[in-house]
Amino acid sequence: MTAPLQDEALDTLFRSARTFNAWQDRDVADATLQKLYNLMKMAPTSANCQPVRLVFVKGDAAKQRLKPLLAEGNQDKSMAAPVTVIVAYDSRFYEHLPTLFPHTDAKSWFEGQPEKIAETAFRNGSLQGAYLIMAARALGLDCGPMSGFDADGVNQAFFPDGRYQANFLVNLGYGDSAGMHERAPRLTFDEACTIL
Repeated sequence: MTAPLQDEALDTLFRSARTFNAWQDRDVADATLQKLYNLMKMAPTSANCQPVRLVFVKGDAAKQRLKPLLAEGNQDKSMAAPVTVIVAYDSRFYEHLPTLFPHTDAKSWFEGQPEKIAETAFRNGSLQGAYLIMAARALGLDCGPMSGFDADGVNQAFFPDGRYQANFLVNLGYGDSAGMHERAPRLTFDEACTIL
């Protein structure tokens, strides 16, 4: 068992971290994106299935391809963000299970079962998307997760073979806190939790 993180780390990951809508004009290096993936991939998924697939939309041409697929309120902030990540999942993730979960035939758990495949890919891909946010914060990046976009359009534009499916988007960079609203309330423990 490891020791609990110090308050400074907890502040960075949770208490002081915010969702950003405005961005400093600072690049996020490709090496930082590689470091980000290599950190987040170490977090757990069921049967180590790792279904997440990430597209780091960074170049001007790719941003212009994404822009019309965003809800109007998400366009300007995404174009200003150094990177917009398409957090997707692989509908054939189970093909990698002989490598990722080699001590049993986990691939057979999914072959020919489209509902189980979709449920597992979506659930674990969402979990990995949350790990992405936490890893980004741990590396000094700010995040702006979003769900306001045309998922079918993103799938057609970025995943035309249909294997990957877009789940949500995350703007990444160095946030500009000017004009940021006060933190919105959270539910209390008693409102959200039950101990049985």
